[in-house]
Order: sequence, then structure tokens, then C-alpha cells
Amino acid sequence: MPIAYVALGSNLGNKKENLLQAIELLKNHGVNILAVSSFLVTKPYGVTDQPDFLNGAIKLEYDKSPEELLEVLLAVEQEMGRVRLRHWGERIIDLDLLLFGQEVIETKNLVVPHKDMENREFVLAPLAEIAPQVVLPNRNETIEKLLTNLRKRDGEK
Repeated sequence: MPIAYVALGSNLGNKKENLLQAIELLKNHGVNILAVSSFLVTKPYGVTDQPDFLNGAIKLEYDKSPEELLEVLLAVEQEMGRVRLRHWGERIIDLDLLLFGQEVIETKNLVVPHKDMENREFVLAPLAEIAPQVVLPNRNETIEKLLTNLRKRDGEK
């Protein structure tokens, strides 16, 4: 069964409860959760005039296609009341398919590995916690190495 990784984020309401509820709803949709990262508080990306986010990542098994998993992620967002008002704006829940096995997908509705994930610490940090040695298929570098490189580039230790 393919292993996939999903990023979770919330910056409205009870953020931790939102992330935990999303995980439970994914289970209800037939997603087998294998690991959950810790959650970290992060500054908004892109649009900064909004509350801080709580971000995490999950490792999962899913026996259907990446496109079907995307449909499940969108369904959970809808069930939780997500409203898309502005790009990179506030959200009760955000579920992004980061990786699906070693597949590289570029369609109108789905890009895997997730677009620009190697430049987003709020994605890489929780992912490195649960999948440090996973290799990004289009980069041939581990998640851990990508995070280290990003932090060096951004002047962090």
C-alpha cells in the first residue's frame, strides 16, 4: 500500500483541536494514519495580516490513487467548514498532499511533490520529524537535508 505524507495547518479557532479533528475525519474516510508529528506554531506565509498557524504533518497509507486521496483531503476540509476567501489566507483547516510514494504528478488539480515545499520550513520541520530519511523524488535529497539547507540559507542554526 502506498505511503503518503500530508501537511496540516490551522489558524482559526482552536487550532490544535482542528488538527486533531482532521486526523480523525481522515480515519473515517479510510485513511490509515501511521505517524503524526508534533505541532508547531508558525508565522503566516505569503499573507501576513492574519493569526499564526499551528502546523504538523502525518504519514499515512492509502490504497487508492493520489487523486482520490486529494478528494478525501478536500472533503475533510469542507466537512470542517473551510471557506476559501483569499489565497494563503485564514483557514480553519488546510490539508496538503506533500508526497505519495515516489510519484511525481503535475496535473491541473494536483502537484506532487507539493509545489515549493522545499522552501517552506513550516512544511519541512514537522515532516522531518516523522520522515527524515524520505527522499524528495524530484530533488534526490532527504527531507532532513532539505530542512538543513533551508535553515542555512535563511541564516538559522
